[in-house]
Amino acid sequence: MKMNRHFTVPQNNGASTIQWTKRNSKITNPDGSKVFEANDILVPENWSQVAVDILAQKYFRRKGVPKYLKKVQEDGIPEWLQKSIPDTEKLESLKPEDRFGGETSALEVFHRLAGCWTYWGYKYKYFSDEESAKIFYDEIIYMLATQMAAPNSPQWFNTGLNWAYGIDGKSQGHYYVDPSTGKLIKSTSAYEHPQPHACFIQSVDDDLVNEGGIMDLWVREARLFKYGSGTGTNFSNLRGENEPLSGGGKSSGLMSFLKIGDRAAGAIKSGGTTRRAAKMVCLDIDHPDIENFIDWKVTEEKKVASLVTGSMLNNRHLNAIMSACYEMEGEDRFNPKKNSSLKKTIQDAKRVLIPDNYIKRVIDLARQGYKEILFEELTTDWQSDAYNTVSGQNSNNSIRLTNEFMTAVEQDQPWNLYFRTEKEKAKTEGRKPKPSQTLRARELWEKISYAAWASADPGTQYHTTINEWHTCPEDGPINASNPCSEYMFLDNTACNLASANLQKFINLKTLNFDVEGFRYLCKLWTIILEISVTMAQFPSKEIAELSYKFRTLGLGYANLGSVLMILGIPYDSQEAMAITGAISSIMHMTAYATSAEMAKEQGPFAGYAKNQEHMLRVIRNHRRAAYNAPSSDYEGLTITPIGINPAFCPSYMLKAAQEDADSALSLGEKYGFRNAQVTVIAPTGTIGLVMDCDTTGIEPDFALVKFKKLAGGGYFKIINQSVPYGLKKLGYSPSEIEAIVNYCKGHATLNGAPVINTQTLKEKGFTNEILEKVETSLPLAFDINFAFNKFNLGENFLTKNLGISKEVFDSPGFSLLEHIGFTKEEINKANNYVCGTMTIENAPFLKEKDYPVFDCANKCGKYGKRFLSYESHIRIMAAAQPFISGAISKTINLPEEAVIEDIKNAYFLSWKMMIKANALYRDGSKLSQPLNSVLELLNGIEIDDQEEIREATISKDPVQIAEKIVTKYISHRRKLPSRRAGYTQKAIVGGHKVYLRTGEYEDGQIGEIFIDMHKEGAAFRSLMNAFAISVSLGLQHGVPLEEYVDAFTFFKFEPNGIVSGNKHIKMSTSVIDYIFRELAITYLGRYDLGQVAPEDLRGDEIGSKRATEESNVLEKEATVSSLPPKKEVETISYSQMISKEKPSSPSGISLLEEVKLAKIKGYTGDSCSECGSFEMVRNGSCLKCMSCGATTGCS
Repeated sequence: MKMNRHFTVPQNNGASTIQWTKRNSKITNPDGSKVFEANDILVPENWSQVAVDILAQKYFRRKGVPKYLKKVQEDGIPEWLQKSIPDTEKLESLKPEDRFGGETSALEVFHRLAGCWTYWGYKYKYFSDEESAKIFYDEIIYMLATQMAAPNSPQWFNTGLNWAYGIDGKSQGHYYVDPSTGKLIKSTSAYEHPQPHACFIQSVDDDLVNEGGIMDLWVREARLFKYGSGTGTNFSNLRGENEPLSGGGKSSGLMSFLKIGDRAAGAIKSGGTTRRAAKMVCLDIDHPDIENFIDWKVTEEKKVASLVTGSMLNNRHLNAIMSACYEMEGEDRFNPKKNSSLKKTIQDAKRVLIPDNYIKRVIDLARQGYKEILFEELTTDWQSDAYNTVSGQNSNNSIRLTNEFMTAVEQDQPWNLYFRTEKEKAKTEGRKPKPSQTLRARELWEKISYAAWASADPGTQYHTTINEWHTCPEDGPINASNPCSEYMFLDNTACNLASANLQKFINLKTLNFDVEGFRYLCKLWTIILEISVTMAQFPSKEIAELSYKFRTLGLGYANLGSVLMILGIPYDSQEAMAITGAISSIMHMTAYATSAEMAKEQGPFAGYAKNQEHMLRVIRNHRRAAYNAPSSDYEGLTITPIGINPAFCPSYMLKAAQEDADSALSLGEKYGFRNAQVTVIAPTGTIGLVMDCDTTGIEPDFALVKFKKLAGGGYFKIINQSVPYGLKKLGYSPSEIEAIVNYCKGHATLNGAPVINTQTLKEKGFTNEILEKVETSLPLAFDINFAFNKFNLGENFLTKNLGISKEVFDSPGFSLLEHIGFTKEEINKANNYVCGTMTIENAPFLKEKDYPVFDCANKCGKYGKRFLSYESHIRIMAAAQPFISGAISKTINLPEEAVIEDIKNAYFLSWKMMIKANALYRDGSKLSQPLNSVLELLNGIEIDDQEEIREATISKDPVQIAEKIVTKYISHRRKLPSRRAGYTQKAIVGGHKVYLRTGEYEDGQIGEIFIDMHKEGAAFRSLMNAFAISVSLGLQHGVPLEEYVDAFTFFKFEPNGIVSGNKHIKMSTSVIDYIFRELAITYLGRYDLGQVAPEDLRGDEIGSKRATEESNVLEKEATVSSLPPKKEVETISYSQMISKEKPSSPSGISLLEEVKLAKIKGYTGDSCSECGSFEMVRNGSCLKCMSCGATTGCS
């Protein structure tokens, strides 16, 4: 291909026109502590500090770069393009430790990328001559240096390391296709053929250990993660839980294997840096394990909360118990009957359910002389041990939804789930499969929506829409996506991505879009991505073959939100949709036109002939959308796409979009296409920061001022610099713009600040040197207090100049400004001046009609109220989707107050507007968030009336206690929290389904009930609803649950009789009787009201040893947690053994005695899960039952 210059000139190469400078890079936490540091980095002068930091920390090669290099001669390759290797002769003149180092210049990185691409392109005849290759190289350098575009992270990690530095390593089991012969070859080098692809889709067979099976997938994933790539797989081939196995027995189910893969992914950091392994798990909506899959992350988030809460309670209560053992002398101090303090701490521990054996263990340790127990308190940080312990944290989960399912939801129809073996058998026999289970489609829809509301997963992928736009259906359907859902193609294929920075194509003087410059960039980067396919190696034979065969590319863009803001156009508007469509069409159709030009010279991709008609149909549909054709014109589409509306699109952009659409179709009809796909819209998270993008991908901004938390620690402050240009476009004067911008982002200086400024700080003892340090740190400070910490000011200054002791400034929550005499109100005023309000709302001079231009995904700062609706996100996606080969990676942000119905509507609207995939994030749906607009939600704790009750309890004054409870729980209704725990119990009473749902207070007390008998008559159902409401109101006004239990158990009417679905209750005299038996057992421990006791449900319980009659009646416990405890329920536990006499066992032999007897016999004391006996012995690392032969893992 003949290349022409556009951004560079012949006299200068791409780098010589750029101004370069040396900078230091330092990444810190908000408190000032250091995470990463590098000095004297050569970078383009106009790069922000954030971009410099990202490049240095993430993308510089840190070791193995030789100090001296020499060229390797290669026939047909110009000297300037020849590979380099270490010059061993020169290196020997240096000390061993000085011979190799890391990259220290952005130009080094740009050279290895551009040079490597140009080398492979020249070698395999992509350029008509050497001059075209030189132009290609120069233009790439210029675009990288000016932040016009950037490739995906694996290119930065891997590309050019061998070409530029001779870096090599042992092969990691990769394969590549030789471009000259077309033969598949196993790699012998780790870097000669780089792995530039970020996005992979891999298949998995329902096979445990063979190639292509489950365990093989984890190995293939590991290869990808190691080099910084991500992968997605549809796991619907795997059998569901309890499906029959070919050799007998039953399958452990999909989820057991997903947890293994999740753990493997969690152990790997991508590219050897701090980028987390990226993984997508897809599952078809008709899989038998779909319900467990939907609930996976919801369940694991609960575990994290339990681990965090439990670790804190255990640490505090167990250490309190140990301390109590030392409050008196002698052996009696270990006896709670004699040591009142110990008794009190044990009671406190039991009240919050500290395990009995731990209570006993701590007392035993105290007997041995220990005075403290180390019990690590876990946190909700996503890198903490709490999250590392649970599963499901290393993947994005999506459900594949067909049009049939969506229609079933729409029409409230049943939905069938199928065993995988049955589907395969039915396909072979040419019949319809028999369902393993039938559910209401809306029941599954409810589950999906609740899970997304509660845990931000699963996302949705619209299977039918995806495959109606499939260019190569003759080779199979599209089943899955990459981790971010933008790449969607055949299994065992890969895609390498690049994104253009749209803001670079806005002329900031005329505020017009540079169409010609953008077209040039799209052409050049399409060639780069195509060359990357030629040079690449892949993690498996099949991926290497298919990726080479179909040659899918992923050109996209970033900073659309900023472009719209600069143009003064609200993200939520018809104009925004039209411009989005036009820009997407120009990019997409230019890429396809370039692909057709390459097909003319290199030939179309190998799978084109077989899929020619399908592909041209898809291209024609793309073109129709550019012309906003009526729905009747489209071919083979169920849902009509959103075309470019000419009434809202600038004429020059519309004309360009339609011209490029015409060109792509015309060239494609003549020459075919070199690539099956050419575009996606990726999230551009990290590379977006390298390009200094205010907004990523197709997103609006998350907030005008925000912090991003990086995987390796540390925070970046990101301020949207598009605001002043948007204000200019809207007609505001320079002085008005300055005032509005300063109101939003702050003045970033103490000069002129109210109350807290250089003058007042000097009066407090601050020196000029220290004030200079503070001033330097203020531009990146989210809050003024961050600039006043020991890391920034130095401990020496705090102790010697200000006279503050180390104990004081090291204490948690220490505020220097408060300590030296400033009030919180004064600090807040200064903070608003220095760091800004973080919002444009109520800014001076700004008209309210212009607010929508600056709306963000979330409320901005502490004072912001406005945010974009989820519908606006979906409409922008719908405007771009008709012009994208793959899909759009986008997170639709919803505020914390969003309800489950909003989730349902968003997912449903996405389907209706022809979006291929969607993911939602409700603020607060995760315990830890990588991206936070506000670092802390709460600064203090408010003491409520419950504290008064606790104080009254301590005083042990019954009258005072009663008065408090009457005032709190009788005179006033105790409201339930907005988000509450509880459970749902499904049962069948006398042949009638009953759903009992409960709502609980934070302390676990029951506060409401719901009773659903949806198949009964309206009158009966309404009466049950009214009854449930009256009981709930009573509970919330303090009526003890025991009163309801006494009143309504044994209440008799129909339906009644046999109960199924409840593990304790097998008979009831009525629905009401059943409900209060269930509540009594769950919340009061009243197992006397059930027909099956807890012991009967143990795997180690032997039925013949259980007495047929119970002689002990369990006493009721108080339901108000703050009341002094009544007599405990008699159970066998360590803590009761040390506090009271052991109760007699009506069953003859207690569980404790059976364990003791088993150990005496030489067994471990464990019970067999198969037969219930206590005859377990060690068998390797497992246990084996001497009674029935069962093992716990090994045979």
